[in-house]
Amino acid sequence: MTHSEAPDVTVLVRAAQAGSRDALNELVATHLPVIYNVISRALNGHTDVDDVVQETMVRIIAGLPGLRDPDRFRSWAVTIAYRQLHLYLRNRRKAMVRVEDAPPDVPDPDGDFAEQTVTTLVLDGQRQELAEAVRWLEGADRQLLALWWQEAAGELTRAELATALAVKPKHAAVRVRRLRERLDAARGVVRAMRARPRCAQLATLLQSWNGVADPLWRKRLIRHTRDCPQCDVHRHGLATLEDLALGASALPVPVAVVEGLRIALEAATPAAPSLLHAVQGFLHNKVAVLAATTAVASGGFAYAVYHEPASTPPGATATVSPTAATRKLVPQPPALAASPTAAATPTSVPAAFSGVAVADVYVAVNGSDAGDGSIDRPYASLAKAVAVVRPGQTIALRGGTYRSADPVVIDTNGTPERRITVSNYRDERPVIDASRVPAGSWAVTHRGGYWTVQGLEIKNSSSHAYVCVSCRGNTFRRLSIHDNVRSGLTLRDPGTVDNQVLDSDFYRNYDPADQGRSGVGLAIKFGAGAGNVVRGCRAFDNADSGFDLGEFADAVRLEYNWAYGNGVNRWSAPIWQSNADGFHLGGGPPAPHVLRHNASWANAGHGFSDGGNSGRLELSNNTAFRNGGTGFHLPTAPSTVRSNASVDNARDAELRTGTGSSRNTWDGGSWAASAFESTDPSGAQGQRRPDGRLPSTDYLTTGRGVGASMREPGTS
Repeated sequence: MTHSEAPDVTVLVRAAQAGSRDALNELVATHLPVIYNVISRALNGHTDVDDVVQETMVRIIAGLPGLRDPDRFRSWAVTIAYRQLHLYLRNRRKAMVRVEDAPPDVPDPDGDFAEQTVTTLVLDGQRQELAEAVRWLEGADRQLLALWWQEAAGELTRAELATALAVKPKHAAVRVRRLRERLDAARGVVRAMRARPRCAQLATLLQSWNGVADPLWRKRLIRHTRDCPQCDVHRHGLATLEDLALGASALPVPVAVVEGLRIALEAATPAAPSLLHAVQGFLHNKVAVLAATTAVASGGFAYAVYHEPASTPPGATATVSPTAATRKLVPQPPALAASPTAAATPTSVPAAFSGVAVADVYVAVNGSDAGDGSIDRPYASLAKAVAVVRPGQTIALRGGTYRSADPVVIDTNGTPERRITVSNYRDERPVIDASRVPAGSWAVTHRGGYWTVQGLEIKNSSSHAYVCVSCRGNTFRRLSIHDNVRSGLTLRDPGTVDNQVLDSDFYRNYDPADQGRSGVGLAIKFGAGAGNVVRGCRAFDNADSGFDLGEFADAVRLEYNWAYGNGVNRWSAPIWQSNADGFHLGGGPPAPHVLRHNASWANAGHGFSDGGNSGRLELSNNTAFRNGGTGFHLPTAPSTVRSNASVDNARDAELRTGTGSSRNTWDGGSWAASAFESTDPSGAQGQRRPDGRLPSTDYLTTGRGVGASMREPGTS
């Protein structure tokens, strides 16, 4: 509901303080969407959003009995959210300093948010330009923008925004005005960079840009667009921010946030036990959905809050459908057994990560495509499910092995506000065996945007297992893709924008016809597009390179990934021609890829190779160990390399003359393997942690701020 349509908050607060469970329910249901939108937009949809929202709501509920001015509840709650944002950013900054142990080389944690997929505001045209411009804002400005966006939507007043900032409304107006000026200047930069043909002077200036949207480059580019007659025209004709805000929908509150809040409250030591107990009961029984509708009502955001009676029939579990007007109470069938044919080695059996508990469309190995896709009458194939799914819906795959002979084609688009999800169901493990798909056909061809694909195992394709073509805004996480012919996962073609590949394993891909020259783990190649990120992934035991960025024209960011054992003849091929690299960084158009905290060991070729890419690469805190070629083979790229470790490779480093090299192991004399806390890779090559993150290991850990962080290798 819009702010003007909100119930009498003062009455609700007083009633909740007096012990009214219904009043507390209404306060939570009314304000959780506002808090979620403020935090999610400020953090640009970062994966820690849910945790910050849950902690904020716990603090709000626990502090409610002490609120002396009930009429200021909304501004008080938003202020708590704003403080939690600051606390989160400060703690993240400290954690990064501890991990890297090298303050001069530690980027501002806000920079990580600037590199995240900033698509929560993207619709089309100038809204897309606005989303790209947000990447150029510093953290404090993004937080202020998140508050102002809620004000523009009618969810906050200027007085409430000022209270959150701890300033007077007049001062808040000044801060908002300055924010708008900086954002409009950044929008002009984005327009100039996207112009075709691009200004020749701007193109020359961008040749030395490392692809990171930092304050220094923002100033340089703004100054150029202001002073350049050709680029100055792009600073004019901008739609107002209010007009862009009116066309956007509120972000839906994920069901997982509600469940996480319930768990957080159960674990809390409450200052107000009666209120917390009431909310626990509310979260158990009454909240069905706290999701934003896509319609815009009277210039504000319209929220739909659905309730169900507290009673639940015996043997049934309350489930939530983000697209339904009411909840369904459905019996939960027993989990289906996983395929008995799966291999049993630690590195080849993916853990059964927790997937979605509720979905709009279900698929099961004993289902039928003539069914209706419900949990009682599931479809039998993923192909059927992706053909009928609509924006905002979720597909759940039950455990077991799917052996369809039909390739899967995904061409339905979600939206930034209404993503489509395909996931494993709960802790079950669905396996897609593509061995029956016709030779030469890709097992999965994905063209749709704004999907989340998670918790799947895909194997035995006679070609590429999963190819995403010109995809925008997709997230791939907790995947296991292996034993395919051409590649595990490939993102390709122009228009490959703002995709994330997280916490996934790609291994044992091999083409018998090529004797080691084909069969990569993860490829992002033959295309262009900004904002693509790979984090927390492993690519190992492939015939060709682990990670391959061949002929991709824009910067890709790789963080906390491991590549090992690639290019080794594990198939007893009579003629073996592989020289696979752990990380093969391109060739073709110059692309300024950024690599942080990656490790590459025991590969047949180089640990990290520019592959002929002449872009300005940036490599910091990476480790190359016992590779058959050079640890860091960068003879073409005018790179910046710092705090990297190269030990026991054929050569430590081959760098182009003029490369900026500092604090690397080869800059201060040679290092030996004894510098690492451990050289036993078994821990790193074993099972992932229960949440899907890479194992925590002492392997290749230096403790000196040099090389990759292996003990706490990042989060997705």
